[in-house]
Amino acid sequence: MEQKLHTPEGVRDIYNRECEIKLALQKKLNTVLHQYGYQDIQTPTFEYFDVFRKEIGSISSREMYKFFDRDGNTLALRPDITPSVARAAATLFEEEEMPIRLCYVGNTFINHSSYLGRLKENTQLGAELIGPDSIEADAEMLAMVVDGLKKVGLKEFQVSIGHVDFIQSLLETTGFDDAQIEEIRELIANRNYFGVEEILENRQVKESVKEAFRILPELTGGPEILDQASRLAPNADAELAVARLRKIYRLLRLYHAEEHITFDLSMSGSYGYYSGIIFRAYTYGTGDAVVRGGRYDHLLAKFGKNTPSIGFAIIVDELMSALSRQKIPVDTNYRNLIVYTRSTEEWAINLAMNFRSKGKNIEIIMREPEDIRKKYEDYAKKNSIMSMLYLLDDCRIEMVNLITGEEKTVTAKKQ
Repeated sequence: MEQKLHTPEGVRDIYNRECEIKLALQKKLNTVLHQYGYQDIQTPTFEYFDVFRKEIGSISSREMYKFFDRDGNTLALRPDITPSVARAAATLFEEEEMPIRLCYVGNTFINHSSYLGRLKENTQLGAELIGPDSIEADAEMLAMVVDGLKKVGLKEFQVSIGHVDFIQSLLETTGFDDAQIEEIRELIANRNYFGVEEILENRQVKESVKEAFRILPELTGGPEILDQASRLAPNADAELAVARLRKIYRLLRLYHAEEHITFDLSMSGSYGYYSGIIFRAYTYGTGDAVVRGGRYDHLLAKFGKNTPSIGFAIIVDELMSALSRQKIPVDTNYRNLIVYTRSTEEWAINLAMNFRSKGKNIEIIMREPEDIRKKYEDYAKKNSIMSMLYLLDDCRIEMVNLITGEEKTVTAKKQ
């Protein structure tokens, strides 16, 4: 017997109701981005490896899917869409001086270690604002995240905001080399502050620096923590970072988004190209952020256009998981079913065409004389069909609502 093929580890098939929900979510989120004036862009699923090279600041090379074209060039499946958009924007809008608003949806590919149990292919939907380096641009992106998550039905979520300059300034006060700083950064990212304290205790570090890192876990919360962060700021860059967060929060109040905003001054960017504010959105029912974003003022310069930018990506698969576990329904286009016999075929097709002309989704199935209605009811329920019209040879229609269970019989004239 021939062995059936299955998907590789870390990827999966999405179909039926789950696929409908995913597409509906993407449509809702895209609507919000379009309402803010963002225009769609599609970039290739794979690029030259140089687009994601180490200097760009994306993920490590060993976590990428790499291969060669017939000319020997190294290519990579995109692990992150932002560098692809940056490359495209630097070329397509090279002379543009006005703000460029772009949005996208696409799959990313990261070769995670198998033991992590994470998907290796994820769908990301995001937006990039290229050009302005302003608090207004920062606030617009954050407001868009809040509006998007509310649009899909989430009520309990928080967008946590930090600033690269604050945490970097604090790390530099240790006097450690890059490798040691990266070690501390990773411990902080994992909330392992005991590990940080242990490293600082074992090395020659000023007491004031140790105290700053002891206080760092407390710098998470509402706008009130910004005063404490300001007192802790070790240099002018850190003070400017806190001041910028204050100004952004004022604008977010105008957007009526403040209910979903918190600050986390210990946050460091997941990508090396982040250069200003960074943010993540969290909700219940998922172990990871559903949105990641930040400012990347130097990324486009690596592709030939020296201009500041900010963006975010919504991880659609994580968002779906959260909505499912929170039992938040997602409206999709309702599907309907017409079941007919050989003698009612013409009638059924005319009915279906009439419904489709009015924007209804109609599936038709011919039944055999010996079939019973329950067979098709079970099929409809399994495939998330809302209603069924069961045509009988004597011009009667049995109309069944598969959601409420209501049914009625009407007599109609065949078309």
